[in-house]
Amino acid sequence: MNGVTLRRDGHVAEIVLDRPEALNALSTAMARRLADVCGEVAADAGVRAVVLSAAGAKAFCVGADLKERNAMTDEEIFAQRPVFRAAFGGVLNLPQPVIAAVHGFALGGGCEFALSADLIVADETAVFGLPEVRVGLVPGGGGTQLALRRLGPGRAADLVFTGRRLGVEEALDYGLADRKVPAGTAREEALALAAVIAQNSPVAVRAAKRALRLGGGVGLDAGLDLEENAWRTAAFSADRREGIAAFTEKRTPNWPS
Repeated sequence: MNGVTLRRDGHVAEIVLDRPEALNALSTAMARRLADVCGEVAADAGVRAVVLSAAGAKAFCVGADLKERNAMTDEEIFAQRPVFRAAFGGVLNLPQPVIAAVHGFALGGGCEFALSADLIVADETAVFGLPEVRVGLVPGGGGTQLALRRLGPGRAADLVFTGRRLGVEEALDYGLADRKVPAGTAREEALALAAVIAQNSPVAVRAAKRALRLGGGVGLDAGLDLEENAWRTAAFSADRREGIAAFTEKRTPNWPS
């Protein structure tokens, strides 16, 4: 439906970029649908981990639909902007851990969707890049800021200023991918990883994600305060009582949250 499909298996949600005939290029309708789906997933307390995957064999996502944009006026492009920001922000702001399952081309907005995730599982076919300057644009889905925080200033500048592409080995070296898997297995491996995360305390995992996300741009003392708040959130929750009881009784926790 409008290029995005939502699937659910237990406590794991899978958001699928589902416009393979256009290499999952992000259209206005697809962006609206993605923002809505992310809002639905974020509000679902039963979802403990999210996988962002893509349909088709060739691409994760090649970024904005430039064919659509080429036919737009400046006013229409300006009106499209908040729609796109809502889509990228929807992925970035999901409270659950997000794993991007990347195969094929992850270019422009596709690379930004991957950067918006907490973990990136890339198969051997994955190709990353932020080529916006080659068509007279600047990355606008968080690319400059997310690359800066994940890769550091020099490597972020390298990607953004040159617009060049990285294969999976260089992406691993850069820190743009976290796990390399055989071709055709990124989705399977990401879902397995999400299932592992979903077994853990949802209160603790969400609190830890907040600390990790908010701590990246602050000093050590402020970061430790964020960690303290995360610790308190988990330590005084029903999940902590259940987790310790289950450990003592040598059984699987039954998380109350």
